[in-house]
Amino acid sequence: MIEARNLAKRYGAKTAVDGVSFNVQPGKVTGFLGPNGAGKSTTMRMIVGLDRPSHGDVIVNGKHYADHKAPLQEVGALLDAKAVHTKRSAHNHLKAMAATHGIPNSRVKEVTEMTGLSAVAKKRVGGFSLGMGQRLGIAAAMLGDPHTLILDEPVNGLDPEGVQWVRHLAKGLAAEGRTVFLSSHLMSEMSQTADHLIIIGRGRIIADASMDDVIAGQGQARTRVRTDQPQVLANALAGEGVSIQSLEPELLEVAGIDARRIAETALQNRVLVYELTPLQESLEDVYMKLTQDEVEYHSADPVSQLSMAGEGRQS
Repeated sequence: MIEARNLAKRYGAKTAVDGVSFNVQPGKVTGFLGPNGAGKSTTMRMIVGLDRPSHGDVIVNGKHYADHKAPLQEVGALLDAKAVHTKRSAHNHLKAMAATHGIPNSRVKEVTEMTGLSAVAKKRVGGFSLGMGQRLGIAAAMLGDPHTLILDEPVNGLDPEGVQWVRHLAKGLAAEGRTVFLSSHLMSEMSQTADHLIIIGRGRIIADASMDDVIAGQGQARTRVRTDQPQVLANALAGEGVSIQSLEPELLEVAGIDARRIAETALQNRVLVYELTPLQESLEDVYMKLTQDEVEYHSADPVSQLSMAGEGRQS
């Protein structure tokens, strides 16, 4: 379990993490989301003692990371996959880590096989692809068979098979009762992996709830409706808080009213409905809503930029 209380980190005049408090519970995968510069990596570094908090405190499994007698057995972390001696082989890198932490060499072989690195274990890390480097970082994090796993962007550079493997690994470890805390910019992947979400923006927590509650709290009921009398149904449904969009001649998207009430209204007005599909807000949509005011750098609309560029070439 990870427990942060009023945790803060300042670098001169810049506040990277601004008094955050949260718990990361065992038995579930907790996703850590936020825009670039939001404070995710700094928070993770403070958890494992790589950065000292300016204020507040954070403990893992009841102690500060530095106070654990066997830290790799307590916490496995992937924070920077490139932090490896490039002239060492993957096998020797893991063997050296094992030797300094009293971990048997048999475990090196286990994590090498677990992460799919057996065929390249004797090759120098400097020649590894980004995805292979990520697999090595995960192998190092798993070396001590830890109770708590912290992974910063673990699927970065992985192919689809590797992404799926990380997903199954995270969910499998959580099912064993371990604490799994991971960040990712891939919303589609996070939506399939995480049970709970902590969302941070400009160093402050802006959401801390289950995946379902985060989506339900920001989403609005939307329903896809097909009918041969779209205007009649639209008029009957119109009211405060209800928005209706015509997508095709016989297709409506209705927001602000649930599917049951739409069906009841259609029945009362003798309107035939031949599709009624509730639509769930995606994690990406909800995330964009939550963080729209927390993004440090905003990109220009690419369509507008291309249009302006085209007009410039014509003039």
